[in-house]
Amino acid sequence: MSTPLLAVQSVDAGYGDFQALFGIDVEVAEGELLALVGANGAGKSTLLRTIAGSLKPSRGTVRYAGEDVTGAPDIQRARKGIGLVPEGRRLFPSLTVQENLQVGAATGRQGPWDLAKVYETLPLVADRRARKAARLSGGEQQAVAIGRALMGNPRLLLLDEVSLGLAPLVVDQLYTALPGIRAEGTTVVLVEQDLGRTFAVADRIACVLEGRIVLTGPAADLTREQVTAAYFGTGAHTEAISP
Repeated sequence: MSTPLLAVQSVDAGYGDFQALFGIDVEVAEGELLALVGANGAGKSTLLRTIAGSLKPSRGTVRYAGEDVTGAPDIQRARKGIGLVPEGRRLFPSLTVQENLQVGAATGRQGPWDLAKVYETLPLVADRRARKAARLSGGEQQAVAIGRALMGNPRLLLLDEVSLGLAPLVVDQLYTALPGIRAEGTTVVLVEQDLGRTFAVADRIACVLEGRIVLTGPAADLTREQVTAAYFGTGAHTEAISP
């Protein structure tokens, strides 16, 4: 059996005295798209931050490409190929779109993603390249945040709440870019609350409830009813469904 690209093992994490994750175990295979679903406050963003290295777990390990990176800071993980599109986008408001994108290239990683390819994949970004980030809509900012992460040529891309608060037309444009991103060999972990979109794009789904993964399995083997029950903590929890 091949080594997973990402293996999170028995991870506890939180903020000060507040524990947000409890014994998280999750693996992601190379080239896979794993969708994390769950209600607000379930721990999904905390899990992404722990994988990216901006939050250190209090217990457990994070292994990436077979290497234990639990103690590695976020910039070191970015250089190794872990890219995060954070909740809230966090662009530099005084910089232009193109300048924000170029910040993403600071990892120095070589790969297929450069300005031309980002503009081709995300036309919304190309049309705004000279505009200051402060003058962008929420959807435009989200597209730029994705483009910035791609400029780092990530092997593993972490997408946090891509569609949150955005108009459906803009979300459609962002999701249209996903197949092209995956075609370059990029592995994706996606946090999404829209179950319709989740089932349409995910290879596997993991449901997070109160800091624990309570349901996981191939998207093709799960029903909306199962995921909804796990999402809201109703009915019997299923630990895993084998592929």
